[in-house]
Amino acid sequence: MRKVLIVIPTLDRSGAEKQFVSLAIGLKERGDSVEVIALTRSGPYEEPLREAGISVTVLDKKTRFDVAAVWKLRSEIIKRTPDVVLSCLFAANSATRLATTGLRKMRPKIMISERCVDSWKSSWQHWLDRRLQSATDLMIANSQSVKAFYAEQGFPQQRIQVIPNGVDTPTSPSMTRDEFLESCGLPPDAQLLMFVGRLAPQKRIKDLLWAVQMLRHSCPNAYFLVIGDGPEREELKLVAQECEAEEQTRFLGAVPNASELLHHADVFWLASEFEGMSNSLMEAMACGKPSVVSDIPPNRELISHGKEGWLVDLGDLAGFAQYTVRLLREPNLANQLGEAAEKKMSEDFSISQMVDGYSNAIDELLSNDR
Repeated sequence: MRKVLIVIPTLDRSGAEKQFVSLAIGLKERGDSVEVIALTRSGPYEEPLREAGISVTVLDKKTRFDVAAVWKLRSEIIKRTPDVVLSCLFAANSATRLATTGLRKMRPKIMISERCVDSWKSSWQHWLDRRLQSATDLMIANSQSVKAFYAEQGFPQQRIQVIPNGVDTPTSPSMTRDEFLESCGLPPDAQLLMFVGRLAPQKRIKDLLWAVQMLRHSCPNAYFLVIGDGPEREELKLVAQECEAEEQTRFLGAVPNASELLHHADVFWLASEFEGMSNSLMEAMACGKPSVVSDIPPNRELISHGKEGWLVDLGDLAGFAQYTVRLLREPNLANQLGEAAEKKMSEDFSISQMVDGYSNAIDELLSNDR
């Protein structure tokens, strides 16, 4: 039985956390001994882990540079003697490698996971990544674009492996479409454009609000639902007023099990300037929804233009409006693209395939020492 320790900053309800909870449960179901450490805090995803029989430890990391938390992590690793430590996101990737530096006896294999084209990283973060390369046995990237980004930063390509995100079809919504529309104060014949994610600058939600303004005359029954929260929420409400899209827009905030609501969408929107591999886009596709998304490398790994959805140049507001109008006016086309999207997710991006990928990577790492 392989002993796998997963280290992640939090158990908040976010995309990376969701992926790694699915991974932990999947590895456990395949017979591995799996434990999880959250560096900073617990969250909603602790419950499914514990229900699966996976222990969760929270280290209560206080600050960005919390040396005590690194030493706690080191002690936990020494105590547990895992075969592999798998970390996710910058804080956990850094802490894990620092905590295992200098370990000679029973040093575990170290796998880190990078989830995004992290153009936000500052020079000191890139410097630390470079300094810790020698403490990394394998990097897992969730898309080819993430692999290319980190290879450009100097990480050896031969130690980067791509394992795409996995997705299951979101569970059916608790409300019927009519009930949902009523809860949002929308008419029964409303057509729903939907975004699910963090309200942050990289998502370029302002572009989508201006696109709403452009298509409201062509599609007066189209409404834009913004599901999620983040630092731009209040500013986006002001932009909606400024571009006269307020009547056609609903900010629903952070909604538990938001992915269920994707079943009610007519079109999914994503205008991001960078991503790793968007969980919300994948979930929309798994629900059989056509998408209009920004033409960036990770989105091109999921959407073939005109097959599962439409790719639009970054910042092309008219393009978002144009393709959305076509999908809303041509339901047969929308169904065709949605069916292709659903098929692609079920055949190429399942949770089972993602877990198999990590399991095989762990096997290969451990076999190198045999």
